[in-house]
Amino acid sequence: MYRVKLTEFEGPLDLLLFFIKRDELDISDIPISKITREFLEYLHLMRTLDLEVAGEFIVMAATLMQIKVRMLLPKQEWKEPEEDPRAELVRRLIEYKRFKEMSHELSMMEDKERQVYYRRFFHGDPKIVLEEDTEHTMKDISLFNLIAAYKLVLEQMPTKTIHEVQLPNVSVDEQMSFTLDYLRVYGKTTLLDLVSHMTEKVRIIVTIIAILELTKNKVIVLQPIRGRDDILITLTSVARSFTGTPA
Repeated sequence: MYRVKLTEFEGPLDLLLFFIKRDELDISDIPISKITREFLEYLHLMRTLDLEVAGEFIVMAATLMQIKVRMLLPKQEWKEPEEDPRAELVRRLIEYKRFKEMSHELSMMEDKERQVYYRRFFHGDPKIVLEEDTEHTMKDISLFNLIAAYKLVLEQMPTKTIHEVQLPNVSVDEQMSFTLDYLRVYGKTTLLDLVSHMTEKVRIIVTIIAILELTKNKVIVLQPIRGRDDILITLTSVARSFTGTPA
């Protein structure tokens, strides 16, 4: 079993904001039925990838189900108008979004200051050297972008009418080499194109783990593709110069 552990794991509110941003939804008028269905689907995919699912995701799933039920209940005309069942969730999302944006701004300010003021004899504050394609190996990519791409890959897989039980003969190192060889030939690719010939779910999962490992080692760069649940994969400038691959 291949286990993936991420040091910075997004929470349930991040997943809801991902849906809102991706589908360009109005944060004050959330389509609760659609959001609940997708939330539960992504929760299932996270378990399929063997990601550690925190209890707060389960709590949020229960909250969404409760809101959905309350919205389906018939309203009593003789009673005073009740608050929208989504109101509390909307308030939490807006507040969380505000703090998330503030945190991002402070992080950007810190990065800029570190490029200007450098303590030369303090090893805990290394000087930042900006290089093309290596400053951020995962540009605007979140865990949920990866899950969305994984979901798209599964939907594109050919269906088999006969179930074949086979011992998977695949490793992370093997798929890392396969990914690098593919990029050396084609220069860049998308996750969907990279795994288009694969018919085994385990091979796709191991390939995604290999991509994460290459990204962590700053060998490849991941970028979202606007308007598509797919991910662009390219070699970094350092990797291209090392392998002799043309830019």
